[in-house]
Amino acid sequence: MSDFANPNFSIDLTGQVAFVTGTTSGLGRRFAQVLAKCGASVVATGRRTDRLNELAQEIRAAGGICEPITLDMTDRQSIRQAVDKAEEKFGTVTILVNNAGIPDAQRAVKMSDELIDKVFDTNLTGPWFLSCEIARRLIKSELPGRMVNISSIAAFTTTAQSAAALYATTKSGIVRMTEALAVEWARFNINVNCIAPGAFSSEMMDGMLERIGDISVGFPRKRICDPAQMDSTLLFLVSPSSECVTGTVIKVDDGQGSR
Repeated sequence: MSDFANPNFSIDLTGQVAFVTGTTSGLGRRFAQVLAKCGASVVATGRRTDRLNELAQEIRAAGGICEPITLDMTDRQSIRQAVDKAEEKFGTVTILVNNAGIPDAQRAVKMSDELIDKVFDTNLTGPWFLSCEIARRLIKSELPGRMVNISSIAAFTTTAQSAAALYATTKSGIVRMTEALAVEWARFNINVNCIAPGAFSSEMMDGMLERIGDISVGFPRKRICDPAQMDSTLLFLVSPSSECVTGTVIKVDDGQGSR
């Protein structure tokens, strides 16, 4: 007889501490709301303090638990301090969602040094450093953990017209980071997985549509997806019943592109 329930699935995150980056808009905002709704104590982070406070108030008004903490993903000291504050408030972080990211929106040969550094630091170096910081504390506390890294379908496909070579490169790095850290940390019961979204509504997507026009007309389903349509994927990867899933990348792109 199996010791597991039938079905072996639950979205009850009571007692979990979730640290979410890039929560001031788009996917990150939705992720924070969903995790709080399922019982996690959520640490909402980002650069825009006013929006963080607004999100925290909304989550609390809905009965959830949320602490807003200002965070600059390009600053390692800011990352350390944010994790320290999260621990002081709720205890060891057990769920990490690496969502923060910025586009490049320029041809590779025209990028400034400052833009290159900012895209790399925000999209890849910062998530690497934050993941290691939280993993170090989980290992010390002998606690299991769940990490979900947000990549992009651009990690797998890009075009000459997209002007997103650097963005695609960093998001491809997130995929490999997911796979490598999952293998290294499996013995500590830290699961590391990745979601690669297609075109979902967000401030970043709005900016892209303003630059190049409505790309949805070329999609089979003629639509830009809503962040709520990723809830189930996120909850699967952070739920207790996904304990055998690690080092996996799930593409959520509504059939928008080629395979």
